[in-house]
Amino acid sequence: MKLKTIVIAGTGQAGFQAASSLRAEGHDGEIIMIGDEPGLPYQRPPLSKTYIKEGRADRLLLRPESFYETNAITLMPQTRVEAIDRRAREVKLDGGDRLGYDHLILATGARNRRLPIEGGDLRRVVELRTMAHADEIRDLIAAAQSVVVIGAGFIGLEFAAMARGLDTDVTVLEAAPRAMARVVSAPVSQHFAAYHAATGVTIHFGAAAARIRNDGTGAAAGVELGDGTVIAGDLVLVSVGVAANDELARAAGLATDIGVTVDENLLTDDPAISAIGDCASFVHPLAGARGRIESVQNATDQAKAVAARLAGKGAAPYGAFPWFWSDQGARKLQIAGLTGTADRHVVREGEDGKLAVHCFAGETYVGLESVNAAGEHVTARKLLSEGRRITFSDLREHEFDLKSLRAALAG
Repeated sequence: MKLKTIVIAGTGQAGFQAASSLRAEGHDGEIIMIGDEPGLPYQRPPLSKTYIKEGRADRLLLRPESFYETNAITLMPQTRVEAIDRRAREVKLDGGDRLGYDHLILATGARNRRLPIEGGDLRRVVELRTMAHADEIRDLIAAAQSVVVIGAGFIGLEFAAMARGLDTDVTVLEAAPRAMARVVSAPVSQHFAAYHAATGVTIHFGAAAARIRNDGTGAAAGVELGDGTVIAGDLVLVSVGVAANDELARAAGLATDIGVTVDENLLTDDPAISAIGDCASFVHPLAGARGRIESVQNATDQAKAVAARLAGKGAAPYGAFPWFWSDQGARKLQIAGLTGTADRHVVREGEDGKLAVHCFAGETYVGLESVNAAGEHVTARKLLSEGRRITFSDLREHEFDLKSLRAALAG
């Protein structure tokens, strides 16, 4: 059945890509994008880096306004989908209007987790997820003498590097024993901890924030740890991970777990509703278990897959090869594959901060974590995305030179 109206709830990377790809795949029906942020869809990765320094919103835009006009994509900013009426195939908007759909794509993304501690609502306690957050931080950091970052994940460390580049004193507090522990190996954690320390960032591991201190005027004055230690700071960034925005789906009776539950074709248990991006919980063939992948690559590729299916190009199980990146000062971290299953690592170090960590689950090569090694990253992606099983012995035979191995396999 040819679809007339496709409604997309969410105007982030996944929502934008779904709309763009629908037109590219030949869908000639109505496309409506609904999002609660003002303005045009934009990129989020630069928010923690260049945008806070430069404040150039135009450089963040995924496409200019003319793109939406030319492609007949209706954009509804500053509008929230409050409810889904699955029986009527309608969404209810916050202003009371209702819009019908033939298919609904949930691209609702994720939100920052909040720390349930005293002082979280003080002035100068900030989070970073949206352009509005970044604008608030830009105003505050200009007057800040010292910054405390709670959380040594991607965003926390990207922000720490940016703030240190502005000659601000920076302290990072991490409850885990190492940096980015959820997503990278111990060698990569150690590499980045040493790098940030060398730039003047102070990092405390095993340091759980107990409360954010009040300066007496309702603004943050620093963070108190569980052991009573006080870390002074007149700006506090809380960056302790995200949670899926799945409330809309749950209220509509759709299955949810750690996000909106979808099958191998990214369909929910309602055949008229798909879910993509940070909000979607799915089983990636490389993972073998249900999870969410929070990355631009995953959001983009899932959107393309759903667009092709809805445009009548056929459905195929989603399994795009995953990759990630994080720019932290002069260090660029790139990850090819899902390396969290690895139990064996081979480390190769080079000059100028270059690092390659080959990751194995048993004998099987599952990915590469690299720093300032773009060539190795690209080669790893090509090798692994081909679907051929690569073993520890294969790489050892080629002295862990991925280009040499790929050339041998191609020959």
